[in-house]
Amino acid sequence: MRRFRVLRTSAALLGCLCVLLVFGAPAQAHSPLQEATPAPGSKVGTGTSVISLKFPGLASGSTPKVKLTGAKGASVPVGKPEVADDSVVCASVGRMRAGVTTLTYRVSAADGDRQTNSFQFEVADGAKAAAAPDACQGLHLAKPAPAAERDGSDTILGIDRTVTLVLFAAATVVVLGGVALALRTTRKARSA
Repeated sequence: MRRFRVLRTSAALLGCLCVLLVFGAPAQAHSPLQEATPAPGSKVGTGTSVISLKFPGLASGSTPKVKLTGAKGASVPVGKPEVADDSVVCASVGRMRAGVTTLTYRVSAADGDRQTNSFQFEVADGAKAAAAPDACQGLHLAKPAPAAERDGSDTILGIDRTVTLVLFAAATVVVLGGVALALRTTRKARSA
């Protein structure tokens, strides 16, 4: 009977952890990226000043988040993103240095589901700068703020907010499960 209780407790903890990992992870199915400038895996010049991401449809009034991490983990300043035609995210960017750059974005689909994803492209000296797409041409894009002025609201302790929250939830489940198991073992030892 005791073995069954320990097994049941372990199974319940494992089930809670699985639920947290499945439902705590960002949604990936509703707003697939259709086009991007610069495109994933492309090579662009250091003079590229506007990035764009096209989706099938974004939530009206939502504010997407865009982050660029350049060579050697250096943050690249990004202006406040604007949405054109309810499907294209446009943002101005600061000067990028040569090297592999990672673009991370978070958007809300028209049905309200959120998606966080990232891709990489190469910035090279002497390469042609990526031209701003037509959808971004008429927008008055905010200039990127220097690194010291950005609020860092997309991170917790320097780690992506979503990853931090999932790890915190998983750690909480493990700690609470350990405490429950320790209390149960202590009660069994006292009664024996």
